[in-house]
Amino acid sequence: MPELKSQQDKQSLCFRNLDRLVSCDDSDRVYEHCDLFVENGRISQIGEVKQRADDEIDGRGFIVYPGLINTHHHLYQILTRNLPQVQNLELFDWLTKLYEIWAKLNAEGFFAACRAGMGELIKFGCTTVFDHHYVFPENSGDLLASEVEAADLMGIRLVLSRGSMDLSQKDGGLPPDSVVQSIKEILEDSEALIDRYHDERPFSMRQVVLAPCSPFSVSEELLRESAKLARSKGVRLHTHLAETRDEEVYTQEHYGIRPLEYMARLGWLGKDVWFAHGVHFNDAELDLLAETGTGVAHCPASNMKLSSGICRVPELLQRGVHVGLAVDGSASNDGSSLLEEMRIAYLLHRLSWGEKAPSGYELLKMATRGGAALLGRPELGQLAVGKAADFFAIQKYRLELAGASFDPENMLATIGIKAPVDFTVVNGKILYKQGKLLDLNGKVQDENEISRQVERASRRMQDETTGGKLASVLE
Repeated sequence: MPELKSQQDKQSLCFRNLDRLVSCDDSDRVYEHCDLFVENGRISQIGEVKQRADDEIDGRGFIVYPGLINTHHHLYQILTRNLPQVQNLELFDWLTKLYEIWAKLNAEGFFAACRAGMGELIKFGCTTVFDHHYVFPENSGDLLASEVEAADLMGIRLVLSRGSMDLSQKDGGLPPDSVVQSIKEILEDSEALIDRYHDERPFSMRQVVLAPCSPFSVSEELLRESAKLARSKGVRLHTHLAETRDEEVYTQEHYGIRPLEYMARLGWLGKDVWFAHGVHFNDAELDLLAETGTGVAHCPASNMKLSSGICRVPELLQRGVHVGLAVDGSASNDGSSLLEEMRIAYLLHRLSWGEKAPSGYELLKMATRGGAALLGRPELGQLAVGKAADFFAIQKYRLELAGASFDPENMLATIGIKAPVDFTVVNGKILYKQGKLLDLNGKVQDENEISRQVERASRRMQDETTGGKLASVLE
């Protein structure tokens, strides 16, 4: 009897007799009663496929969508989820309180947090994650190596960032001294990480972005030099911007101008730049984003929880600005589901904009094609021959979707899916299959153990912050 192939050995995969396939391609095609054939991590056929695959899946009753692309996350924040002492705070006070705990981050805890966050994203149809990591405490170990190891284990497509902070409280910034670094150290490490991890080829599983944290935690020099380095190395740029009114006050008091003008002076506009949040742009600034091709990652749940405001998404889209969807950090969202984010965004903008709000399908495309555009990855975000085999499948015959599947394009945002999907496929490999999180060899991953590892790391950080008195943190 021949030895069974592992997922690593299997080169082809076919979902047969799918009920629908929502492509999000340039023609917005929705295929009915079709097969989806994948070879070597790419889509090779959509339609009636006679060729047999190494792995055959009965797709009857399933609707397939392109994999969701998360354009702004802070995976380390999973270690500080749902902490009572920060639940009612707004951004600046919230950050100040949490920096005390984040200063205790180490590589072991970060690895656990990355596995948990990536696993949760995969369960809810996300296939690519951009992680904005900017906290590098002294003696914390090789944090980004831990993140890459976690991504390799989980199988998700990773865009990691070399984030940074050099402006501490003594310099007029927000973070404490314990989590900032010198400009020299940051730039040298940034270049080394690009050389080590950035794979610029299409379909790559790993790319690097330079991402200084924010105008209130980073100096002018670091922002300027990071932009120069990124462009010399051919990588993209990202930071938080226009998230709160406090940020406006900060840049006007320190530099005499609004946040976007400040970033523009430092070379931070262009098709290789996208900002997280973009809540408080004025009309002229929306026009400038459109003129320069600068993008925005929309984080509706986080903006709501931290009382930051509502991003002007309909006006951004009307101007042709690339907008992606994001869950943001798990301490300002407390979840890692882009499916939930789509539903929240749909309802938020219906409330705010009425008939001008984006449709459910427009929000799906924001979470797929929009994200691909922000990351400069045209091979992602759509299902078409020659594109990446990143997708998820949902069985339409589930009670929460009863009667809803006649409009599969809008369904995910208008109805919403709170439960995990049925299948998630990344680079042609099944990573989630009907309730089970799988590794690249098809072995079931122990979600309970991953969760326990996160809890242990979280308790350690909080105990070290409070001198071993965890109870005081929870009072």
